[in-house]
Amino acid sequence: MVSVWDVKAIPLALYIHIPWCVKKCPYCDFNSHELPEDSQLSMYDEYVDALLLDARLQQSLTQERQISSIFIGGGTPSLLPIDQYQRLFSGLRQIFRFADDIEVTMEANPGTLEHAPFVEYLNVGINRLSIGVQSFAADKLKTLGRIHDPVQALSAIRAARAAGFERVNVDLMHGLPQQTMDEALTDIRMAHTAGATHISWYQLTIEPNTVFYRSQPILPDEDNLADIEQAGQALLEDLGYSNYEVSAWAGASDKPCRHNVNYWQFGDYLAIGAGAHGKVTVGHVGANPSESESCSLEEDSKSENNLLEASGIYRFSKSRLPKDYMFKNDAFDSHDTASLEAKDLPVTEYSCLHQRAPKMVGWQKIASDELVSEFMLNVLRLHGGVAWSLFEARTGLSYDDIAVQVKNLIAQGLLVDSTERLQPSALGQRYLNQILRAFL
Repeated sequence: MVSVWDVKAIPLALYIHIPWCVKKCPYCDFNSHELPEDSQLSMYDEYVDALLLDARLQQSLTQERQISSIFIGGGTPSLLPIDQYQRLFSGLRQIFRFADDIEVTMEANPGTLEHAPFVEYLNVGINRLSIGVQSFAADKLKTLGRIHDPVQALSAIRAARAAGFERVNVDLMHGLPQQTMDEALTDIRMAHTAGATHISWYQLTIEPNTVFYRSQPILPDEDNLADIEQAGQALLEDLGYSNYEVSAWAGASDKPCRHNVNYWQFGDYLAIGAGAHGKVTVGHVGANPSESESCSLEEDSKSENNLLEASGIYRFSKSRLPKDYMFKNDAFDSHDTASLEAKDLPVTEYSCLHQRAPKMVGWQKIASDELVSEFMLNVLRLHGGVAWSLFEARTGLSYDDIAVQVKNLIAQGLLVDSTERLQPSALGQRYLNQILRAFL
């Protein structure tokens, strides 16, 4: 057991969740909510207010690190008006230090009425798009409950490239109801021809708490699924894409998504927005200026006021429902971004702001006996693996803690026999769950 972290050497990212959709898709189990029929522009004002205060109260967790990447997910992030993105990023730049080469990804819907002109996103600082196409077949889009059509999907990709986006990911699903191999391969070819520089190609899975779970569609059988997957992988390779993670393919002109690679390498990430989840390494014990007795702190918010109280690796989440996440605080105006600077706030006022902030409903230290499985669950998704040194650097554990399991997995041909890298073999990539069970 090592339990020592060089926190400044651990990359730090930021996830931003925009929770609204025009329509909830039947396969979606993400924290997304259909736009209220009586929604007003003031709703977006209040949400960005909450995002900025949430970010400000996580500033101490940076521990003087820069933000290396941002990912804006949802929901449908492109529903948030462009002027709100301008206000959001203006505020975030005052709260955090952005890396000079920061990667900023936004998920976008192909529907032409649901996003600003793409060049306006570039002007805000968003430099990578992830467009949720899922399929270019009209009947498959209808089955999936998507509100765009194939023409809009193609137009969105082309418009993004024409606007100046050099990095455009396209999300595609395979194994769809009644999907043939030719249809699945056509989707890949169309995304590539339209200008995708990165493709996320993943199999439709039926998740609990979805419409598809309650009324399951008929999917291709296992043999057909395997054939589609193998043929799709071969086509992507022929088109020049590199499979660096289970479902992620970077084109010849692009590179892996830095933000997602940080997840898979067990890096740190802050999280703001309704239902957002974060993970952070605390490398030292320190006092938090919010530890004031001037406000009576509710039991469920005490941890928010002592985030740097003890070293360790923590996971946290935020209130799931947008109405619970948002707040109305006449005494605090986040449009005045200068008021977000803690150094300008008296300790008592800073403490009271914690009570008015979006609630942190989960702040839990990851137990040492869970760190191995948590680490492996992420890094084994990377086909190229990671250096063994990363295991000790990110978990605080010693290689000796897992040496027996590693030796057995190498003997089974599931891990590459290497003293330098932790890497699944070709066989291990097919049986990741068997590898993971060894570390439980």
